[in-house]
Amino acid sequence: MIPIYSQKNRIKLVVVIIALIIGAATITYTNILVSKLSEREQELVQLYAKGLRYMINAPSDDNIVFIEEEILSSNTTVPVILTDENENILDSKNINLPENIADKPDKINEYLQREIEKMKEQHEPIVVPWAEGSVNYVFYKDSELLSQLRYYPYVQLIVISCFALVAYFAFSYSRRAEQNRVWVGLAKETAHQLGTPLSSLMAWYEYIKSSPKFENEPILEELGKDVRRLEIITERFSNIGSVPSLRDENILQVTQNAINYLQNRISRKVAFSIESTFSPDITAKVNVSLYDWVIENICKNAVDAMEGRGSINIQLVLLGKSSIAVDITDTGKGIPKSKIDSVFLPGFTTKKRGWGLGLALAKRIIDNYHEGRLYVKWSEVGKGTTFRIVLNR
Repeated sequence: MIPIYSQKNRIKLVVVIIALIIGAATITYTNILVSKLSEREQELVQLYAKGLRYMINAPSDDNIVFIEEEILSSNTTVPVILTDENENILDSKNINLPENIADKPDKINEYLQREIEKMKEQHEPIVVPWAEGSVNYVFYKDSELLSQLRYYPYVQLIVISCFALVAYFAFSYSRRAEQNRVWVGLAKETAHQLGTPLSSLMAWYEYIKSSPKFENEPILEELGKDVRRLEIITERFSNIGSVPSLRDENILQVTQNAINYLQNRISRKVAFSIESTFSPDITAKVNVSLYDWVIENICKNAVDAMEGRGSINIQLVLLGKSSIAVDITDTGKGIPKSKIDSVFLPGFTTKKRGWGLGLALAKRIIDNYHEGRLYVKWSEVGKGTTFRIVLNR
């Protein structure tokens, strides 16, 4: 059975792929524009250099005025520095000087020299033949517009990514809140529905218990256990959605009690064993009824995986001074690596019948209510699985 969440993950993957395609297309198109604009600016600088070259040999003052007004002055965006053959600065154009050096010639010269070094990194200088066999150099770099356009798609992608990230977290929070409301509503309604028949059963149990006809009947004791179990189940559902009280409990004893109840109600071909690596009086902070529910869900899943035949070993391990681990190992079919991340998702199940809520509910109880952890510690197909519960002390 494929859970709804897997389908949603596929939708997310498709959305991410589409976003990547759009991003790649944006960068490609912008790079084409940048390339064309760069070529245009290069042509503009070359025209500027030709204008200078022409001014040297201009036959009349009218032509010089035309070159000055129509060609040399047409460049209003591309930063340009004109030097002699020794790179002494002769003129500059479209260079934004810092305000603190505007009236200091020495500082201006140092600043322009640094600009020349930057220009060399971007473009080769254009050589302009000058009088008496000497040459001048025209250094230039990308205009501010071209520089901004070059980095624009990356800035755009960062902004879009930040927006998408915020939207994703908002959606995830909204979805979790919705899930919480569903869990709580379902649990409260279940507790309400169980309440009426349970009250009736308790009344009948007390009536039968007081009857001399059933005195010393073994079945009466088992019936009492089941009635009390129903009370516990109702209490469990009532605790979902509210903050359960956690108390320091003898974790070995609590675990043993949960197993003792289960052992009489599942296949006798399943052998249980409990081991502890610490002293029997060690405690952990748990809500007993909810913790029992977790043990029950994990063990019932293990029994199903073993098809009612095998062994379940429970080992309690001390993890430093602040936490305790409860490892539940079965000899079942094991979980493929590709499915380990999905076992705790609501709706995930390998059984023909079932809602796939047991492990999801168990993880919710441990992670959210006990502030611990529940995860698959080990699993191998054909050999078995180990679930680890981490509880705070």
